[in-house]
This record gives sequence, C-alpha cells and structure tokens, in this order.
Amino acid sequence: MKEFRGNGAIGALLDEYEKSILELIAVIKEVSDEELMKTVDGKTKDPDCVSIQSILNHVIGSGYNYVIVIRKHLGERIEYLKPFHFDSVAEFEKEILKMFQFNEKLFEDHPNVKIEEYDPEKKILVRWGQLYDIEQLFEHAILHILRHRRQIEKFILSARLRDHF
Repeated sequence: MKEFRGNGAIGALLDEYEKSILELIAVIKEVSDEELMKTVDGKTKDPDCVSIQSILNHVIGSGYNYVIVIRKHLGERIEYLKPFHFDSVAEFEKEILKMFQFNEKLFEDHPNVKIEEYDPEKKILVRWGQLYDIEQLFEHAILHILRHRRQIEKFILSARLRDHF
C-alpha cells in the first residue's frame, strides 16, 4: 500500500482492510509450511482454530462471504463459496490478496452504494444474528483479520516455545 485511496469512508475502509491484510501476510511469511499445518490447539471445539492453516482457510472464506452477503443484500444473485483449503504459505498469500480484490470489486461495481444505514429494517442480518450496515460489516471484516492475525502470532510463539523446551 503506497497511497491512500480517495472516496471518503469507503477509501478509509479499503485502506485499513488492506493494511490489516498486509500485516497478516507479513506474519505468515515467517511460518514454514510444516508449522502452518501443525495442530496448535488440540482442545478447541472450533475446527477453524486448530492450526494456522485452519485459521487462514476460515479468514479467506469469511472475507469472501462478507462481500457475498452484501451483494445479496443489494439484490445480486450470487452463491456462497465452498470452504477453502490451502497447504502452503505461498498459496495463502496469493488467495488472501485475491480475496481483498474481491472486496475492492464491490465498490467498483457499486461506486455510489450507501454504506451507512440507520433503519434496522434496512440493515443486513448476518448468519450469527446481528444486524449490520455495509460500513459496520466492513469494520467487522477488518477486525476479523486483526483478531486472527493476533491469534496466529500467539500460535507461532506457543509452538516455537514448546518446540524449544
């Protein structure tokens, strides 16, 4: 990311989303493909949080699905994607960038979309039961990346400390 985007709030959302993605990519570049697939949390009941690989597959799927939810809300006929499964850091880096481009394309296709909505009847009901407008859903998507980046950083530290002693 070399320049800030224009377009006010939409530009800010995309800049911050891209920044979070680039931070995530910087973290996973330090991970070997072996570390990627290693079970780090064998006690969790959440299959998306067992390994760095499972977290990244979840992050990519979510990143696409947030936009698909918005596109459906805007009246588009679009299907949800099948779950992702990648086995290397290089594959993840490539797909994370593709996922971000998919997010950018929403605003290319709908440059004048209203991102703030105060009427609860016009908000987007997501599968976990909350109501969001487009801006809030993008803010959630950004924080989703940040949370999982932090989780991966903790996994890396935990796994390396365990292997060291």
